[in-house]
Order: sequence, then C-alpha cells, then structure tokens
Amino acid sequence: MSDTKLEIGKLPPALLADVLVTGRPVPPELLLPPTVGEDAGVVAVRGGALVAASDPVTLTGQDVGAHAVLVNANDIAVMGARPRWFTATVLLPPGTTEADVRALYRCMHEALAALDAVLVGGHVEVTDAVRRTVVVGHMMGLREDGAFARTAALRPGDVVLQIGPAPVEGAAVLAAEARDRLEGRVAAAILEEAAGALSEPGISVVAAALRATALGAAAMHDPTEGGLSAGLYEMAETAGVGLVVSTDAVLWYEPGRVLAEALGIDPWGLLASGALLAAFPARDAEAAQATLTADGFSCAPIARATAGSGVGFEAGGQVPRFARDELIRVFDEGE
Repeated sequence: MSDTKLEIGKLPPALLADVLVTGRPVPPELLLPPTVGEDAGVVAVRGGALVAASDPVTLTGQDVGAHAVLVNANDIAVMGARPRWFTATVLLPPGTTEADVRALYRCMHEALAALDAVLVGGHVEVTDAVRRTVVVGHMMGLREDGAFARTAALRPGDVVLQIGPAPVEGAAVLAAEARDRLEGRVAAAILEEAAGALSEPGISVVAAALRATALGAAAMHDPTEGGLSAGLYEMAETAGVGLVVSTDAVLWYEPGRVLAEALGIDPWGLLASGALLAAFPARDAEAAQATLTADGFSCAPIARATAGSGVGFEAGGQVPRFARDELIRVFDEGE
C-alpha cells in the first residue's frame, strides 16, 4: 500500500480496478459489475435489464443541473438503453441564493424533459464542504429485452466510428472557467460559440447511441474526462485489443481546438462529452456510417481494432495519453 498522494482527476486505472473488487461472489442478478472502462452497471430485474450509471459534475459551475443530466444519460445510452429515471445529490456552497437553486432545478427539469426522463429523488443541501456547486447524478434505464451493449465487446477487425465532434464539453468549460485568460487571445465570436457549446452542438449522445444500437453497434463508449484519447484507450484496454487511429479522420470541434491552442493544452486530452465512439463489424461499418450521416449525425471511421494492445496512429507513434484531463492543468496554472 502506497502513501503517495493522488493527483486531482480520475484514479489511476490499476488502483480503480483494485478497489472495485469486493472479494465476494458476484450475485447472479448483477449482469455487469462495476468495471474499468464500462460506462454503467447492469442488474437483471423482472422487467428486463436495469442499466444504472453515476457521474458528478465537478470541473465547472456552469449549468451543472442540466450538465449532470446529460453526462449521466450518455452513460445509459451507450449501453443501448434509453435514459428514464434520474436522481441527483446537489451540494451548494455558502452564499447560494434561492434564485440560484430555482435556476439549477429549472435547467435540470428542462434537460430531463428533452430526454423524456424524470427526476425521481435525490438530496440537496448548502454546505461549506464545497467551493462551488457540485451535482452528483444517477441515471437509470431499462432494456426490456434484457440485452445491453458493453465496451468490452469490441473485437479485432471492428471499425470505430466517431459520431459527433470533440472536445465540445471541454470548449464549453474553458469558455466558462477560463474566460478572463481567453479574452483578447481568441476571436470574440469563437469564444461565444464555445460558451454555448453545451446546447449547440450539445454534449448529449443519446440519440446517436440509440440509433447506433438499432444499426447493430458491437460496442460503444462515451469519452469524457481525459478526452478522446482516454476514451480510445479505455475502449481498447477494456476489450483487450489494440486500436489503429486515422488522424485525418478525427472530427474536431474547431472552437475547442482554438481555445486549447490559446491555453497551450492538447485537445486530445480535453473533456469530450458530445462525441460517441461506436464500433461496428467491418462488414457493417460503411452502411452504418452512411445511415448515421443521412440521419444528420456527423460521423467518421477514426480507428480499427487489431489483435494486440495499445492505441497508435496509422502513420506511426502512440496516441498521446494523459494522466489527468488537460482542463485540470489549466486550473493549476490559473492558481
């Protein structure tokens, strides 16, 4: 056991894998236990397969009610289920006003209504344990047929489509939290576009994931903290395969790239909600891409799975990997 202090951000994968082990037999109703790289857990219930996910919003105080709904809904959808029921633990810093609370919940309810999901419970309090509002969301969905998708189903030969650009979420958070450092360094129009990125192009991948499920996606993953890079590495390592990435095919959200460049950080490692990684068998990938494109989704084949391990570029070299999200580096440098 090490006394080394952990850095801000996600736990190291090896440590996370260790602490998720309960040491007890997995009960038969637990169809998918907590696993590094999987977006949600799955429990067998009488009505089918209950998919459950939990994620906090901690890196920004902007629109946290709606933000928490969307990132948790994404985790349900990439398992092939429709988000249905939401609970939220809301921690408010001292100084929060009644108007602040009403605005947070109004945005939360609006985001849920857009998904045809509903708030079913939770907890809210003002506490000096937080410096800004923190929302820990919990979303559930039901697959009545008992089926579900999983990241580990990726196989050698599969083609990974990127549906939606990255880093949309990172751009929105940078525009909100580092605006004073960006003003005068990037065009005002770019900064304003990034500031509205949570709504347009948006960070929800629910529609894309459900459409990909219907088209026969073999595996899906929702890249979030650690960016597109972390999403690809998590997908490869969870499935025990390698990935070869086509740099030119990656779909970038240009305001996110511009803001990242202005702050000296790498968009590969920047919060990437809004992009979906969906793997299809090679024989189906081209048709799936054509259908998704016709349905209005931006879509491109960015990687193919191989036997082996690692995530590398077609031209050679490894895709950069980040111990923590590049956004945290911006926060560190701003202190």
